[in-house]
Amino acid sequence: MYEKLRGIVLNTIRYSDKHNIVHIYTDGRGLMSFAVPQGRTNAARMRNAMLMPLSLIDLEAGVRNGRDLSILREVRRNYPLATIYSDPMKNAIALFISELLAHVIQEPEGNAYLFSYIEQSVKLLEELPGQIANFHICFLYHLGAHLGIQPNIESYRSGYWFDMTDGVFVPSAVRGHALLQPQEAQVIHLLSRMTFSNMSVFRFNREERNRMLDVIINYYRLHNAAIGTLRSPDILKQLFI
Repeated sequence: MYEKLRGIVLNTIRYSDKHNIVHIYTDGRGLMSFAVPQGRTNAARMRNAMLMPLSLIDLEAGVRNGRDLSILREVRRNYPLATIYSDPMKNAIALFISELLAHVIQEPEGNAYLFSYIEQSVKLLEELPGQIANFHICFLYHLGAHLGIQPNIESYRSGYWFDMTDGVFVPSAVRGHALLQPQEAQVIHLLSRMTFSNMSVFRFNREERNRMLDVIINYYRLHNAAIGTLRSPDILKQLFI
């Protein structure tokens, strides 16, 4: 049975000499995996261009019960991404977001709110003319709400530590927990005020932004064991001053 779905391409992995495995996050069925033939024909090149990381597509998927791989019968781009693939900074952010999502999204069920958040974020990244140095930080922070791991900001008080293990602010260090000292805990509270609309107002230097990226990724790892080594953050760290 074939279903019409909307999808966000996460990544493509070489499977054999003849096929790649493409992981696509869909609106109705969550994460899906497809075996896609390789090829050098014009049709194959056009299809591969539509399966770049974070591509927003319409697809027809053949779902086979009990099988890990579904059939990709038809794919169409539903929103062109020109600047994301031509602008080196946007492209680096897109590769990072797609790599992280490929680790944290594992559920084969639809999640309308999560899908919408990612889809709208991709469109915004495409449309933004500049001032995107904080985009990945803002995206990561608010993604946590859709994954159920957003910090409990209501527990914040000046001088409190941030308990990364429990996601709350605490008055003193907790033995055996991953913690941020009060100075860095204050930054977590500051990030809760950041949105895509006001992110350009937040001024960080490269060292501060890179530290925030490391902290947020470590926080994600504490709450999701599926996140292994990520290659794309090292590229991001070299781009933004």
